[in-house]
Amino acid sequence: MNYLNLGILAHVDAGKTSLTERLLFNAGVIESVGSVDKGSTQTDSMDLERRRGITIQSAVVAFALDGLTVNLIDTPGHTDFIAEVERALHVLDGAVLVISAVEGVQAQTRVLMRTLRRLGVPTILFVNKIDRLGARQDELLHDIAGKLTPRILPMGAVRGIGTAGAEVEANSFKQPEFFERAAEVLTAVGDEFLAAYVDESDPLGALDCEAELAAQTRRGEAHPVYFGSAVTGAGLEALTEGLRRYLPAPVPDSSGRPRGTVFKVEHGAGGQKLAYVRLRGGTLRPRERLTAFRRGSEGGIEAREGKVTGVSVFGGGAGAGPSSAPPGSIAKVAGLTDIRIGDAIGSPDELPSGGLFTPPTLETVVRPVDPAERIRLHKALASLAERDPLVDPHRDELARHIAVRLYGEVQKEVVASLLDEEFGIAVEFERTRAIHIERVDRAVEALHEIGRWQQTPHIATVGLRLEPGEPGSGVRYRLEVERGSLTRALHNAVEETVFEVLLRGPHGWAVADCGVALTATGYIGRVSTARDFREVTRSLLDRMIAEGGTTVFEPVHRFDLEFPSGSSSAVLQLLRDAAAAITGQFSAGGTGHLSGTMATEAVLGFESRLPSVTGGQAVFVAEHDHYRPVRGRPPRRG
Repeated sequence: MNYLNLGILAHVDAGKTSLTERLLFNAGVIESVGSVDKGSTQTDSMDLERRRGITIQSAVVAFALDGLTVNLIDTPGHTDFIAEVERALHVLDGAVLVISAVEGVQAQTRVLMRTLRRLGVPTILFVNKIDRLGARQDELLHDIAGKLTPRILPMGAVRGIGTAGAEVEANSFKQPEFFERAAEVLTAVGDEFLAAYVDESDPLGALDCEAELAAQTRRGEAHPVYFGSAVTGAGLEALTEGLRRYLPAPVPDSSGRPRGTVFKVEHGAGGQKLAYVRLRGGTLRPRERLTAFRRGSEGGIEAREGKVTGVSVFGGGAGAGPSSAPPGSIAKVAGLTDIRIGDAIGSPDELPSGGLFTPPTLETVVRPVDPAERIRLHKALASLAERDPLVDPHRDELARHIAVRLYGEVQKEVVASLLDEEFGIAVEFERTRAIHIERVDRAVEALHEIGRWQQTPHIATVGLRLEPGEPGSGVRYRLEVERGSLTRALHNAVEETVFEVLLRGPHGWAVADCGVALTATGYIGRVSTARDFREVTRSLLDRMIAEGGTTVFEPVHRFDLEFPSGSSSAVLQLLRDAAAAITGQFSAGGTGHLSGTMATEAVLGFESRLPSVTGGQAVFVAEHDHYRPVRGRPPRRG
């Protein structure tokens, strides 16, 4: 059995979930097409998803296609849940990027396509909602070529676009006009195909454009474009055939131990942890012992053992039947109690190479309405972090509060709903704020030696040097002493304390981009304790940070903005209000284009005001770029 692990991606409201429903219905998996508005879809299983009509968590459903099992992963479209999309991207064989025929290429569409192309994920484009008033074809194809990728090939033409009876007529490679259009796309990167095209006296009769399109699509070089409607079903048969013809179904590798990647974690009805694993090789069976690998906080790779108590693979719809999991499949695995999203099963080589999108740069303080629920709240947030590690609940004992990281305001509602529905904890939030960092101003050294002259009772010699690092270098800890100069437990006590202290600088923000070296050590066997070394390290490092000083830096986003030229004055005023710096601008075809930077804290306000001054016609794409020193009095955390 071959598997195609297929991602459905789009800007919010383009129709991803509706497309998933239609594909399942056409495959005979479900008896009727569910409605996002009515909350009756297969993949939006959370109550909040059904109420809001948006996808929040990735969901997996399956259907059969000519001997091929398609595991279809429906991902969120809202930018607040980009982390869910990232986790899915790491396990895909191919993708369908959905674009609304009415709204066209939107901000998230561009971000997703750029990422898919960077990863080389084979991608088919599906233009949805051809039955809606205002739907476009030729104009939209021009936008797709200009804003997403020029290497597109429309696989059909729409008749009656923008009406309820809109239909799609498939293009044929035997049609001379379409053949020439296909050849123009395929010869752009296919050198052998270009040579054959030039040499042949009758290219139409001699060349296999369809095979070349399949090869280039599977390499992520070309992108077939299908038009249709998930609501009426128009164009869906052609899209389904395109999945089979143009996307890769990797040949399974059944040899060796099971290996794969965990991309989702959820809790079953009984509270047990269930891990979704994309198996890249081997067969996974119940009662098997597995090793899971993950990256530690200091960059090393950690290994953890676990025993599988249950395995199921996806069959029809979202149901997963009990089974062993063959290579290429997506398995739902029970029994791995210490598993996390991003863990590699069987081999550290399966670990993702790095983040595709920047981590969240916003946070909010969350408090229980009932102060007596504070301990329960922290445990509940830790449970939510197993499903989304980037939430990263941070308990600040000094300030007596808990903060969570966010991509945007919608996540607040999600966190509040989950805490209420699953844990019975009502919460309230403070205003969302940007996550700042502190950087050390200058290098400092300090030493605490064992001796009577010391004012502390700690039997420990510790020497440290703290120095600034390059922007983006993170925190680096290194030894300038022999590893055998301390026991392993005492070394660990120093290292763990260094990272713990740097979580909170003088202004309350984490101290980043610095180096800490252990320059001197000494202890007395059976007398010195790990506590001695923790206390000395904390005292020295606190003093060094105060002496060296820190500067608070704020996060800055870079942005690209497109808007109707007629709204230029209003847009420029919004940018001035946001204290944005414009780095590039031009105007073409009645559309203004601007690029620049603005403080992360200003992005939410700017984005919320932009639609009202542009009639909803603006495309705004922003992502974290760098940190800059705070002007004026720096904000304090906590």
